[in-house]
Amino acid sequence: MCLLPPDERGQRRALALARDAAAFASPNPSVGCVLLRGDQVLGEGAHHYDTFDHAEIVALKQARAAGHNLRNATACVTLEPCAHHGRTGPCSDALIAAGIGRCIVATVDPNPLVRGLGIQKLRQAGIDVVVLPPDSELAQQARRLNDAFAFGIQHRRPFLTLKAAVSVDGKLAPPPDQRSGNAPHWLTGPAARADVQQLRHNSDAILTGIGTVRADDPELTDRTGLPRRRPLLRVILDSQLRTSLDSKLVRSAAAQHNDPQHSDLLILCAADAPMPRESQLRILGADILRLPSAPGPLDLHAALNALAHRDIRSVLAEGGSALNGSLLRVQLADKIVLYYSEHELGDAALPFADNLASPYTLQHQLTSTERTTFPNEDNGISEDIRITGYLHDPWTGI
Repeated sequence: MCLLPPDERGQRRALALARDAAAFASPNPSVGCVLLRGDQVLGEGAHHYDTFDHAEIVALKQARAAGHNLRNATACVTLEPCAHHGRTGPCSDALIAAGIGRCIVATVDPNPLVRGLGIQKLRQAGIDVVVLPPDSELAQQARRLNDAFAFGIQHRRPFLTLKAAVSVDGKLAPPPDQRSGNAPHWLTGPAARADVQQLRHNSDAILTGIGTVRADDPELTDRTGLPRRRPLLRVILDSQLRTSLDSKLVRSAAAQHNDPQHSDLLILCAADAPMPRESQLRILGADILRLPSAPGPLDLHAALNALAHRDIRSVLAEGGSALNGSLLRVQLADKIVLYYSEHELGDAALPFADNLASPYTLQHQLTSTERTTFPNEDNGISEDIRITGYLHDPWTGI
């Protein structure tokens, strides 16, 4: 199927609007809409969760405010217009009432309870609806914008991306006796690290383990400088609340601490973790959640379920060998992002994941794999390489 040039331009603009608004849409999907007559843009908009209006309504209001007649206009939308009552009325009804003649839909709604109903309603009203093929470039862009929503609406847990920077020989970090102090050991250069910040910006929460906190003393903030609807939730798996009161995570939570119910630092611990320590951490601005008791490490399923109850759709895991191995072992890693440096760390270095011989083995299991290069100016080595792929594609079968 080949779109008319104005339709393609409209759809690309709708995708750009959705992309720009992505940090304001969660836990709802990120959606853009452009209303066209030929090459003329009549109205456009994107969904922001806090302002309620869906992208179609924003675009309709803008067009009407400009005095445009929408009879037989074309609507380009990145996601199937809704046909049900939620926080707002159905967008399909609003488009029908406006008198549009055509609707270009990049992808269907992944929600199995309502999938296809908006398209059906538009067609029943005599509107010409074009749904892009799922494997087309624009449809794929629209889907990737809403991987987390598609996964969450079907599986009722957050979509988890496991990210790691590794050496060319597949190691995560030098052995402890070759490191000085508790600070990160940078393998990749500034360009790749900036790309990681974009991953953080596109996520609702970032997850790490107490081992990484104690070894690296990270801050785990979104340093893109870009606005977002709610702060990046920083989550530590710390069964016995060993997180230092003087750690960067706790100190940064304390610095912005004014409402313990809305802390950006959440520590998940075991039911038997010491109560005095919980009180100390809470005073400094951390939120503490005790997970059901279980032998051994914290239950990762319970941890992600707890985040789902907080309307967290997307989680970026930045942990060490133990957390990476655990997530892979219980099949909770959905997407993998690996940054390879041309450094070699040697056989004694920390592995990428416990009980996994090499990240290269994991790569062979990925689908929809993409390769991107970044210049590495830190050490004169030519480039870092990012490999991205899926263990669980949230749109499979949709």
